[in-house]
Amino acid sequence: MRRSLALVPLFAALALAGCGGSSSSSSSSGKTTASNSCAKADLTLVNAGKLTVGTDNPAFPPWFGGPEKSPWKVSDPRSGQGFESAVTYAVAKKLGFTNPEVNWIVVPFNTSFAPGPKKFDFDINQISYTPARAKVVDFSDSYYNVNQAVVAKRGTPIAGAQSSADLQKYKLGAQIGTTSYQYIKEFIKPSQQPAVFDSNDAAVAALKNGQIDGLVVDLPTAFYVTAVQVPNSKIVGQFPTGNAGERFGMVFQKGNKLVGCVNVALNDLKADGTLQKIQEKWLAKVGNAPILH
Repeated sequence: MRRSLALVPLFAALALAGCGGSSSSSSSSGKTTASNSCAKADLTLVNAGKLTVGTDNPAFPPWFGGPEKSPWKVSDPRSGQGFESAVTYAVAKKLGFTNPEVNWIVVPFNTSFAPGPKKFDFDINQISYTPARAKVVDFSDSYYNVNQAVVAKRGTPIAGAQSSADLQKYKLGAQIGTTSYQYIKEFIKPSQQPAVFDSNDAAVAALKNGQIDGLVVDLPTAFYVTAVQVPNSKIVGQFPTGNAGERFGMVFQKGNKLVGCVNVALNDLKADGTLQKIQEKWLAKVGNAPILH
């Protein structure tokens, strides 16, 4: 779930089925009622008059883009470029905030969904909804439905795999705490213990150096890894959505009523086609990888 370098033109245009996704209210506890107004003046915010949004640092394409600016490494979430940055500003606009009223802060990935008080109104960082995580934080409805994929170096034996069973004999790796690692354990079930890394950068380096045979990441990240991070690599394939039904949601402190208002904004963005257009612009080629059954 971590990328590096600047946004590349590769991620330019796509039509992805299921953009609207499953916006099931089971992923969140927020419901908007007459007593829970979504008017900007009525929102309970971490910082009055500002929408405070968390994400990790580094921030990577295709999720974030724009010029490198301190304190952000690689990409700048404040730019409005990249899928998650663009979605954030679209939601903020629906809530009545101007771009300068959106305040980005650094929140490490694993910290975002840990129990306890939050310094952000919501965090957006390719965080998948899971029942375990939802016990200690609230999630918005889906803003992106995602498949996992495996990346390998061309010319290696794993590069010819055509099914999940073909992958089981290889050394796989993923970032710790991610649903990519969970997917390896629960669905691929390799014969050897998968490698875990503190960051996706470390996992990518392990693939480059031959420490692992295959890297499991979400599909848009897999395209970025093969295009920019690991020369002479390929997407071996993606895994069927039906296996996990994975979806990304914004993360909120447990009990935060803002989640209901964000869900209203997301539903509006789906209904008017804005979310689809953002997805088409920033998440290219996500449908062009073979399915590994």
